[in-house]
Amino acid sequence: MLQLNSSILSRIDEIAPRIRGIANAIGNRPELGNEEFFAFETLTEALESFGFRIERHTLGLPTAFVAELDSGKPGPTVAFLAEYDALPDIGHACGHHLICSMSVAAAAGLAAALDDFGGKIRVYGTPAEETKGAKVLMAEAGMFRDCSFALMAHPYYAYEKSGSSMAMDALRFEYRGRSAHAAANPEDGINALDAVIQLFNGINALRQQTKADARIHGVITNGGKAPNVIPDYACADFYVRAGTRAYTNELVEKVKRVAEGAALATGCSLTISNYEFSYDELRTNETLSDAFTAALVALGVPEASIQRGNDHGSLDLGNVSLQCPAAHPYVQVVDEKFALHTVEFRDAAMKDRAFQGMLLGAKALAAAAYDCASSPSKLQAIRDEFEQQASKK
Repeated sequence: MLQLNSSILSRIDEIAPRIRGIANAIGNRPELGNEEFFAFETLTEALESFGFRIERHTLGLPTAFVAELDSGKPGPTVAFLAEYDALPDIGHACGHHLICSMSVAAAAGLAAALDDFGGKIRVYGTPAEETKGAKVLMAEAGMFRDCSFALMAHPYYAYEKSGSSMAMDALRFEYRGRSAHAAANPEDGINALDAVIQLFNGINALRQQTKADARIHGVITNGGKAPNVIPDYACADFYVRAGTRAYTNELVEKVKRVAEGAALATGCSLTISNYEFSYDELRTNETLSDAFTAALVALGVPEASIQRGNDHGSLDLGNVSLQCPAAHPYVQVVDEKFALHTVEFRDAAMKDRAFQGMLLGAKALAAAAYDCASSPSKLQAIRDEFEQQASKK
């Protein structure tokens, strides 16, 4: 059974009122991705007061940061990831105000025992997870390659082990034709909306020949302005997802060929672009995930209540998990079965029950990190598993 470090738990208890205040303040002041200026200032000020050195505006992103506490001794580099962007209209309905607060508390708690294992503790402030996730840019810049492992926990209505996520590309298809009066001289028009409709029909036919883990779903964002005018412009946005980056790339090429066929059939010109960043699949490091589960159990969570890991869509943490060992478990912060991205979850995630769950999650993150960082054999097992996953993929 995992042994809890009393210094870590005491430190988190000591700063608990401040962490609650941070979560409450950010939750009450939701900000969209790359506009999280209040959250950025609140989190960096807190980490600085806890002794961390702050790099602000990482990679030129106005609300990104990296906080680091260096023991001055050789040892592992432990990373905690913070998300703090909100959703349009419904605010912190994904609980990111709890995610960032958990990671800050975990880092501050682990700092109380840093001299036991040496090395460094980092907190990566990663804006815009819901849209153009900063973890993608950070991964492209190689910022996680020297991390021994990376951890974060997501609020939820249940305890759940770290699972998987889908790789994803966000594709925009813009068709341009020629406008004409739809009744007086339709023969002079080239209908861009027809091309979009053909695109949807072609993708619907393609779905029969895709693997079970594939998802292709889209919306028409512009289909014309008036029924008596043949649209000279139409646009559709799609997400193309699959269980691996390799199959997602294959599927994207098929979808693009469908789009090109629709352009050819209707006489339209076509522009294809990515309107959001591409996410890779999450490869959970099971050794690291098991350490978090053991920490929950040591903190009093019944093991039978911790569910197996599931797929919850696409995460920019996937890009991180291809560069260093990572895990993304879920912690219970509400007692009702409220789905993420709903006003019900948003409101429940601002109550005292949610803040209690957040603090328990912070203790579990710090305890799991300590258990792994202070054990050379576990660090090696985590690295071996990571390398085996990479070679298989």
